[in-house]
Amino acid sequence: MIRPVVGRFAPSPSGYMHMGNLLAMLLAWLDCRSLGGEMVFRMEDLDPARSKRVYAEAMAEDLRWLGLDWDRGWPEDGDYAQSRRTAIYEDAFETLRARELVYPCWCTRSERLAAASAPHPGEREHDSGCRCARMTAAERQAMRLTGRRPAWKCRCPDEAITVLDGHYGAFTQNPAREAGDFIIRRADGVFAYQLAVSADDMLMSVTRVVRGRDLLSSAPRQKWLIETLGGTAPDYCHCPLLTGGGTGKLSKRLGSLSTQVLRKEKRPEEVIGELAYLCGLTDTVGPVSARELLDGFSWDRVKTEDVPLE
Repeated sequence: MIRPVVGRFAPSPSGYMHMGNLLAMLLAWLDCRSLGGEMVFRMEDLDPARSKRVYAEAMAEDLRWLGLDWDRGWPEDGDYAQSRRTAIYEDAFETLRARELVYPCWCTRSERLAAASAPHPGEREHDSGCRCARMTAAERQAMRLTGRRPAWKCRCPDEAITVLDGHYGAFTQNPAREAGDFIIRRADGVFAYQLAVSADDMLMSVTRVVRGRDLLSSAPRQKWLIETLGGTAPDYCHCPLLTGGGTGKLSKRLGSLSTQVLRKEKRPEEVIGELAYLCGLTDTVGPVSARELLDGFSWDRVKTEDVPLE
């Protein structure tokens, strides 16, 4: 059975958006709309310490300003914010626990704090040598008696999982050997990125996921999680990153590239035109609307290599 096309925006409100975020948003919108699909806007505000309402509201306004619309989601429906979906993640967690696919972990605090955010290149995502996975029942009980609350890790499958990426082709990973067990719930109770995004994409019927190529390595684990929870994994299309200043992937800390600055200096068509040129959709820089780019949109025209900003 052919599934209706559903794409999504899924930003994290930990800062104002920048050109790199906007490129991924533009390509997600073009991919979905060119296929006649429905667009979902989800706010990934898992981490209460980093997520701010002011950033979330600014993101919605920025997308509207650029002409990147959506059909359902945040802020019209507050349940499209991950901070409102804890009960859903609880159910997914219990499903995994019933199948003995999770275990308590007493690893370092720094790893737990990073777990609720999407991973970035060079950041440690796991500890393949975690001794917690091999603890006896007596050892775990001894740890509980110390009063320390554990995080929870998911046992990765020791098998090759292939994702056929719509832009970079086949990507195969053995999660157990190449990624390692990963945190799905922090010690403070906050559910982590990998579990939440998988449950949400499944339950929101998302069929197309477009995002930066730094998240390609997460796709096999998310595909496995979705299928383990009884769903059908979406098709993935990862896109090149915008880089600058010798810092690798652009950061929300780069204020000069934030939408708050761009909106004071440029018209939306100028920003869209610059993004289209940078990723290869147009041969020259010039103002263009997102809807004008729909005609003839193809991933074959999008660059595969990262794009440095001068």
